[in-house]
Amino acid sequence: MTKEKLALAIIDRLKKEYPDAGCTLDYNQAWKLLVSVRLAAQCTDARVNVVVQDLYAEFPDVNALANASVEDIEKIVKPCGLGRSKARDISACMKILRDEYQGKVPDDFDALLKLPGVGRKSANLIMGDVFGKPAIVTDTHCIRLVNRMGLVDGIKEPKKVEMALWKLIPPEEGSDFCHRLVYHGREVCTARTKPYCDKCCLKDICGKCGIN
Repeated sequence: MTKEKLALAIIDRLKKEYPDAGCTLDYNQAWKLLVSVRLAAQCTDARVNVVVQDLYAEFPDVNALANASVEDIEKIVKPCGLGRSKARDISACMKILRDEYQGKVPDDFDALLKLPGVGRKSANLIMGDVFGKPAIVTDTHCIRLVNRMGLVDGIKEPKKVEMALWKLIPPEEGSDFCHRLVYHGREVCTARTKPYCDKCCLKDICGKCGIN
């Protein structure tokens, strides 16, 4: 089976296994996803979803957060780890949204990359989830699973994995495919324990690369 055919088969099976998979960060406005993505670095989405409730209660919109001091933001986001750097990035990012984009999140990939604390993973998440544009989010689950499945060959660098997947995954499937990898990576193809291959919906087509 070619990698292209393997990719389509995996997409089809994961769709059936996780039909309602979506972003695990809670948000109802684009700028809130931008904040949550920054806070999620080296932190669980579940913790971020709790912490941002206090953050938005104190600073309910872009202007309020842009006008807040880094110290006040840090006090609230500290439980997410790396509090100082995350607070600094969030503050700077909200100021740019306020001053350059009328409080809106830009729907241009390159513009997103210029925002403080926003890398390719975050920009792709926002492009796919907020704006419905083609996106591939190469988080740790994605990188681990596509290597195990045999879609990429021992590639660990996020951008290189992303570029390889663009050649295999239909553009309209990329965003949802990556969300489903998160669910599958947490429930079945786990990192901290031996993966549960016996109950995997992909067990007959997965390359099981690196799995004993």
